[in-house]
Amino acid sequence: MIDTESPELLWLAATVLLTGVLWVPYVGNRFRELGPPNWSWFPLPDPPQRAPWAMRAVQAHVNAVENLVLFAPLALAAHVIGPSAVTAGACRVYFFTRLAHALGTIAGVPIPFRTAAFLIGFACELILGFAILLRS
Repeated sequence: MIDTESPELLWLAATVLLTGVLWVPYVGNRFRELGPPNWSWFPLPDPPQRAPWAMRAVQAHVNAVENLVLFAPLALAAHVIGPSAVTAGACRVYFFTRLAHALGTIAGVPIPFRTAAFLIGFACELILGFAILLRS
């Protein structure tokens, strides 16, 4: 159920959960490549190459974490000063651009698409920041 009283918190939670599960494809691939660890297991000195999509999954996760550091305080501040259609919309669009960026990165979609998703997400952060500054 969508909470119409705090849409910024809803989309923040969705973004945090998305960021929190982005490691799963990479780890799943490593289990497939190396097998499950046993009690004496220690990383091999020269582990086999990772699949290209798995390396991109790591990059997608790192990028999502780096951007969450900016988005989360802005979404929280927007919630504290009171939700608005602008801040709610920016949070919603931010979530879907991060989803598109992660899926595009993992799938190996060409750089212009991923860059567009990234820049739209960054624009959402700017919109949140300006909305907070103009209302405070």
